[in-house]
Amino acid sequence: MRGVSTLDVKGRRVLLRADLNVPLDGETITDDGRIRASVPTIQELTGRGARVVVCAHLGRPKGKPDAKYSLRPVATRLAELLGADVAFASDVVGDSAAQAVEGLADGQVALLENLRFEPGEESKDDAERAAFAERLAALAALYVGDGFGAVHRRHASVYDVPRLLPHAAGGLVLAEVGVLRKLTDDPARPYVVVLGGAKVSDKLGVIANLLSKVDRLLIGGGMAYTFLAAQGHEVGGSLLQEDQLDKVRGFLDEAAERGVDLVLPVDVLAATGFAPDAEHEAVDATAIPADRQGLDIGPKTRELFAGKLADARTVFWNGPMGVFEFDAFAGGTRAVAEALIGSEAFTVVGGGDSAAAVRRLGLPEDGFSHISTGGGASLEYLEGKTLPGLAALED
Repeated sequence: MRGVSTLDVKGRRVLLRADLNVPLDGETITDDGRIRASVPTIQELTGRGARVVVCAHLGRPKGKPDAKYSLRPVATRLAELLGADVAFASDVVGDSAAQAVEGLADGQVALLENLRFEPGEESKDDAERAAFAERLAALAALYVGDGFGAVHRRHASVYDVPRLLPHAAGGLVLAEVGVLRKLTDDPARPYVVVLGGAKVSDKLGVIANLLSKVDRLLIGGGMAYTFLAAQGHEVGGSLLQEDQLDKVRGFLDEAAERGVDLVLPVDVLAATGFAPDAEHEAVDATAIPADRQGLDIGPKTRELFAGKLADARTVFWNGPMGVFEFDAFAGGTRAVAEALIGSEAFTVVGGGDSAAAVRRLGLPEDGFSHISTGGGASLEYLEGKTLPGLAALED
């Protein structure tokens, strides 16, 4: 993929596909990590005299305008981070967008309203998607793809527009791909992957692919209870995907055959309910009471996982170890994060809830080698899938 430096941008309009999909509480941004990650490429373009037209999505408004998914708060925060005005268009390819774009001078920035307010952005119909892509592409002379968190989507702004304009990859995308290649091409060993989060089904592909590549696989979070159940253990009211039990048994067998150290929790915090103040106690993972549910890995497992990470040379972590949003059940996620911070390994936090947990828990972001902006994109890359947004930029 070519980088931004290969484009002659001075005095030209550049459509920059960014990932600004941040969590909002009303109009308050609760984690601006993705906005901050987009700033360097924007500044590189404006510094070279480009007229930058930023486009992005937020949430799932289902193809029509919805005020709660407006990017207006993002425009305000982006302007603060850039230290410069950001013109905000109240539509995507309508009159407001045209006016905002036409009003740009060299080195200035405009942000279009949420791409997903337009049905053509996510349409499965190639013709509808292409028609929207043409209208979007008409706003600029060049395209830069820098929204790594969306490159696994076959959406108009990610896949179709770069086929219509001279294009390059932004610095964020190049950095993300460089990190993922280090995880896939020839990782330093021992190579340890830590997977958590709610559902096994979200990570079937990546587990299947990683079993042939990793030395150790540590499983925590809600998905661990399906693994425990597959071994025949009682998991009480814990999250369980019964339809995945056979698949998980296959993973356990394959790990044993390949000599992969697949590590499950040995104890969990078993709570009386799903609530921040729920009564709870640490119990053996093989003896979860039928009337309780596991909401975090226990103290013995935290120590076990830290030990399994101690000599690692490469670590990829995706998914919290428990319900980190509740302080009482954030200890497992904190323990894994702190083990990575204390490690001498090349450590990658795979975006999504893991990145959010790092910031929520007040941990130093520079304590990790890399924090990805795209959890889903990272996982699909590690599955070995072709990501549409990257394929479009490679043409």
